[in-house]
Parts: sequence; C-alpha cells; structure tokens
Amino acid sequence: MTETSLPSRADALALMESWTPSDSLRKHMLSVEGAMRAYAAHFGEDIERWGLAGLMHDFDYERYPNNDHAADAEHPSEGVRVLRGLGYPEDVLQAILGHAHYTSVARETPMAKALFAVDELCGMITACALVRPSRSVNDLEVSSVKKKMKDKAFARGVNREDVTQGASELGVELDAHITFVIAAMRERAAVLGLSGTPAA
Repeated sequence: MTETSLPSRADALALMESWTPSDSLRKHMLSVEGAMRAYAAHFGEDIERWGLAGLMHDFDYERYPNNDHAADAEHPSEGVRVLRGLGYPEDVLQAILGHAHYTSVARETPMAKALFAVDELCGMITACALVRPSRSVNDLEVSSVKKKMKDKAFARGVNREDVTQGASELGVELDAHITFVIAAMRERAAVLGLSGTPAA
C-alpha cells in the first residue's frame, strides 16, 4: 500500500466508534492517537500512519476482550484481520499486534515500539488527571504520575512494567517520556475530557 492510500482518519474513526460503545475506551484510543502523532512528528515519521495505529489499536477490545490472552484469537488478532481486509498497511497491523505481549509479535519498528510505550502510559496519565481536584491534565506534573505509579492500589489495570519497558524499548528516559505524553494529551485535553472542571 502506498503512502497516499492510507485509510482516511474519518473512516477509521467511524469504524472505531461503531465497534466501541464505551466512552472511556474511545477516549483512550484518542489519547494514544495523540501521543503517536506527537512522537511521529518528533522522530520525523509519518504522522497519519502512526496516528492510525494509535487510533485503532484497541478498536476490537469490547467485542473480543481476550480474557484468556490467546495469541491468535480475539483482541488484537481479530481486529487486525478486519483491518487487513480493509486494506490497512501491514506495518500498522504489526504495530497493533505487537502492543499485546501475548501475541508474541516482535516490536521491530519505531512505530511498534512507540505504540507499546504510550499505550499503558496514556491510561495512567488519564487516571492521574481524573483524581486531581481540577480533573485536568493541564496541571498534571511528572512527579505526580511517578508517585501514583508506585501506588499499586491506584489504577490497577495499568501495567507499570509495560510503561517502563516501553520507554526503554523506545530509547527515551522515563521522565522525558512521561513529560512528552502529558504534553501530547494536553493538546487534545477537551476531546479527552481532561480539560478540567470550570472554575467557579
């Protein structure tokens, strides 16, 4: 598939929303998309292509949650089969497969490494922002995120090891990685529901 024949973002978003009733999961994919687009720009890569991987990485999760962590069934394998049938490029599909450890698909490209690196971190940042008095990502500091990461009772669904491993695989220092992703999420805070409560 050529660079010019990527599926449009509008079509991808419509597909994602049609498969994902959950508002929180939709916002998670939008946050990961934002982080992926920011990292693509940072590394001089294809912004639309990286954004597509972020936007669609969990689109099949609600239909095929894969609680048993099957390597080639349910999420993300089922979704990848659907996307492949729609002509999505193979590097995007490999990145989506690689964001789940249990598929055993190696993360060989910068795109795949970035998707793995930002996925769990976006979830952690969202959780941290929502427990702030402001309910905003705009005043969230790296130190707060790192403190919450140490609290195992907080946001139990976020895999801390994936966050640190992801930064390492991507070749970025953890504090810088958290700072970068917070900044990317601030850029679309309103869409993510993280712009805060209006001041009284």
